[in-house]
Parts: sequence; C-alpha cells; structure tokens
Amino acid sequence: MEFKFIPKSKTQSLPITAGVYAFKSESNVLLYIGKAVNIRERVKNHFSQPTFKDNVFIPATEKIGYIATGSEIEALILEAELIKKYQPKYNTQWKDSKNYSYVAITNEEFPKVFVTHQPKNWKSETRITKKYQIPKPKYSHKLDIGDLSIFSDFGIRNSGFCFIGPFVDGKALKQTLRMLRRVFPYRTCRILPKKPCLYKELGLCPAPCEKNLKSQILNLKKEYKKNIKNLIAILQGRKTRVLKNMQKEMNVASQRQDFEKAKVLRDQIWALENVFSHSRIFQKEMPRPVNWPKTEKELQILLGMKTKINRIEGYDISNIQGKQATGSMVVFENGQPNKNEYRKFKMKIAGKPNDTAMLQEMISRRLKHSEWPMPQVMLIDGGIAQLNAAISCLGADLPRIGPKLSGGLPPNPNMLKIVALAKKKNELFIEGQKKPVLLKDLPQEIANLILQIRDEAHRFAIAYHKKLRSKSFLG
Repeated sequence: MEFKFIPKSKTQSLPITAGVYAFKSESNVLLYIGKAVNIRERVKNHFSQPTFKDNVFIPATEKIGYIATGSEIEALILEAELIKKYQPKYNTQWKDSKNYSYVAITNEEFPKVFVTHQPKNWKSETRITKKYQIPKPKYSHKLDIGDLSIFSDFGIRNSGFCFIGPFVDGKALKQTLRMLRRVFPYRTCRILPKKPCLYKELGLCPAPCEKNLKSQILNLKKEYKKNIKNLIAILQGRKTRVLKNMQKEMNVASQRQDFEKAKVLRDQIWALENVFSHSRIFQKEMPRPVNWPKTEKELQILLGMKTKINRIEGYDISNIQGKQATGSMVVFENGQPNKNEYRKFKMKIAGKPNDTAMLQEMISRRLKHSEWPMPQVMLIDGGIAQLNAAISCLGADLPRIGPKLSGGLPPNPNMLKIVALAKKKNELFIEGQKKPVLLKDLPQEIANLILQIRDEAHRFAIAYHKKLRSKSFLG
C-alpha cells in the first residue's frame, strides 16, 4: 500500500475513516507516520492544537498522505509496517525514552506469545531469553522456527524467538492480541503447568499441558501450529490471505463431508471478520480547550446561563445485567480534568439492570455530600430518560434551571444546569429545551469538551466495574 498525498491546505478532503496518515516535507522526506480512528479529525488536531512534538515537524510539513483501512486493527498493523519501511525521523525521536513494542513468539513445541519491548541489539535478546527461558520439550518434536520462515520478512528472528513489529501503540497491540486469541487460541504461560488453567475453559488456550493420547497430541500440535502461522500472518497485514485459505479449507472439509471441521472453520472465519469489523482498540484522543474563557462563553450561550462556569461534573453507569453495578463522577474545572475530585459509587440497587434508577441513586447520594463543591453543569451519559431521572433528584432546596417540577423551584438562569448526551447520534439534551442539539452542529471546542467528559466518565465507571468483577471472581 502507498500513501495518497494532498496539499496540507486541503485537509478537508481527507477521509473520516480509520487508517494511517503521514506528513511529508517540501523535499519529499517523510517526517511522521501515525494512525487514527478518524484520519481527518486527527490530522486537524495536529494543526489546530499542536503538542511540543507537533511543533517540531508541523512547520516543515507541505503534504499529507493517507491510507484508509477497514478497521482500527488494520491501521495498527499497517502503521507498524510503514514505520519499519520508511523509518520517519519523528517516529523514533521524542519517544520519552520508551521503546516500541514487539510480539514475541518462542521456538517451542507449543510456542508462547507475549509482548516485549524493541530489542536494541542482538545482546538484548539474551536478556529476554533469560526472562523467558525455554524449557526442554515435553514431546519429541519441536515447532522449528524455520517452519515460520515464510513469515520472517516482517519479523526479527534468533535461535529462540520470532519478533514481529515494531508497534508504536503497545496498549492497542495488547488489546488486538486479546481479541485475536479468541479466534486463534495460544498459550502465554512461561512454563507449562501440570494441569489446564482457566484459559482453557474460556477457549483462549488449547491446553497443551493436558494429558492426552499420542494421536491427540499430534493433532493438537498440527492445529496449534496453524493458529500460530495465522496469527503471524495477520500481524503482518495478511488477513485477506488467511481468510482465503480458511475459506478454501472449509470448502474442502465440506466436500469430504467432514462437517464438524467445516463448522469450526466457519465459526473462526465469522469470528475473525467480526473482530476486524467491530473492534475498538484506539483510545480516542480528544483535544482539550486551550482557550477556556472563549469556550466558557460559548457554553453559557448554549445552555442559557449567566453565571460563570468553572466546574462541570460527568456521570455514567456500568454494569452487566445489573451485577457489580458501578457509577462514576468525573470533574472538569475550567475545561481540564481534576482527578483528585473524581468519585466512584458502588450501586446498592440489586436485581435487574435499571440504569435510570441507578443514576437516580448516584445523583441523590452525590447531592448529600454538601462538603463537595457544587457544579454549574451536570453531564449525564444517556438520553431524555436519564435527563429526567437526574432532574427528579433535585429537591426544593436546590436551585436549578429548567421546567418547574412538582415541589421544585422555577427556572433560575444563574444556578445548576443538567444536560445529557445520547450515544447513538450524539444528541445533547438540555434541561429546559424541547429539542436536542446535534454535537456536530456545535462549535468544535464545545463538542470536544462534552465528548471528553462523557468518555472520561465512561472510562472511570468501567475501570471500577472491572475491579469489582475481578474481586468477585477471586473471592
């Protein structure tokens, strides 16, 4: 794949899909390569709100190149391939002393897969080998790394490992491996245990440690080797070839009336296509307002407020079928997150999932904390139902803006305002206004701020929910 370049003055013509972008100088030197969920918005952010690193190469940029991909995973893999091919100057500098990430695959009978940092030189591979010592094989034949030689043009090999990379975004790489593991199970344990672990029950590992008959072991090795080859091929950007081979193998199995094998392959094909079509692995980079007085003024006009806005609170609920339900409250002061003010709630409501009831519980509990500073704006994750649920929590002793409620106060333009953001169309429901406002129709600074607060509340709620689930699982 090659970049399609346009003048930097025509960023509006960039695609709004996931993909890879590049900055090129007047002398046709590639300065920087990056990936994005939305190429157009990401490139615009480089110019409108540059970081320290951006200020180094943006002035020298004359052209912008792009390659649209079908998914975020493909963008991640393509970025790694292009960085290795072109080695742009500003992808290796300004990395805060952090190395790139590689996928390492051991040369064992049942290779293990893990993420490691870029080997600086061949000696550093000895250090990795010490940490992940390869035990003597339990069976007679090893999966020789030479068997993987057809994939070696993208990786780095030595006597004990196959390295695939580099990948800039280590977090996205780990998320990609977690999803691919559901399609092509592999082992991650350093030493084979004496009995199968939970990963076997989850379908994430074929459990080579399990005691089997010799014939079963041979079949297991054959399937495992195929999984590893497919995994390597996908990490090298050869997804189409893998899918074609699997489709061909499924058709052959069907013709031989081996319907059980054909079904397994069919499910793998569906799972792989689903991973690439619906996966979300990039953390969306939301620019923060750089001019808060201007943003605050626009926000006051939007919400119909006269008072100064210096504190906005965002709320979200996270649960699975009502279990381990959690709530989050994030705080932004003058457009910036203040993590010292973040609060998390463990929902007391039990039974069936009821987001509006849980939201009411969280808002009510929050309002009882008179020692916490009151916000001027509350942002709720949800639609009109969630907005009304939050409004109903405000009693007669708490001034607010909006239609008069039973037992409440009349509208007051100088007090608290509640808004809700619905995910499907990014509609902003504002207390006291009949029709929602589309986020795309708002000034960019306002839209960015609202999305950043909503996403931060979502992230914080999920993090606490996962923690509770983990404790419940262990105990």
